[in-house]
Amino acid sequence: MKTIGLLGGMSWESTVTYYQLLNRMTRERLGGLHSAKCLLWSFDFDDIAKAQADGAWQKATNLMIDAARNLERGGAECLVICTNTMHKMAADVQAAIGIPLIHIADTTAPAIKAAGSKAPLLLATAYTMEQDFYKGHLFDHHGIDVRIPEAEDRKEVHRIIYDELCQGDIKESSKKAYLDVVGRAVTSGADGVIFGCTEIGLLVSEADFEIPCFNTTALHAEAALDFALS
Repeated sequence: MKTIGLLGGMSWESTVTYYQLLNRMTRERLGGLHSAKCLLWSFDFDDIAKAQADGAWQKATNLMIDAARNLERGGAECLVICTNTMHKMAADVQAAIGIPLIHIADTTAPAIKAAGSKAPLLLATAYTMEQDFYKGHLFDHHGIDVRIPEAEDRKEVHRIIYDELCQGDIKESSKKAYLDVVGRAVTSGADGVIFGCTEIGLLVSEADFEIPCFNTTALHAEAALDFALS
């Protein structure tokens, strides 16, 4: 089994989910006492969140590169960035290391295609919904044209992620808000929903929707384990 390098702590609430998924899936596949071989670099998320809010993306990129190199030196044989938003600098991180970076959008695209979704809604941080690094990657590399919520809905989706989910605060009212956002998008033609922030699966699940759902955290972890066991 190869060693998986995890760039986590952004936030640690969803990094826990990665760790659980990787180990549970390893046990399911290999049985017995098997668990995933992994190395975790966990950021102080406040440092990252401030850089994001200030638009200091080069500072954030430098932090990511340094951490990725530390994981590689520690023996990681692949890299997983445990957040959708910080894939903004995925290309720069990949260029700075000699191990493969498993891109979260690349692991999500096959599931979207397999479900036959032509207009999936992207729920994510405002950075991911409004900037092109994620939507553009899905379109340029996979021909998937995603939709995003209207402006006020984007604002609320983003607020709930940072003010609640990243702090472990799971509210029924916020779940209803997400369901309403998706409902409005479905009325406008959306035929799937991408959980494009790794915390979203803490609030809603596939069982909450009648359209196909794409949990990027689970899909990403599964792809990392596929690599580790290849």
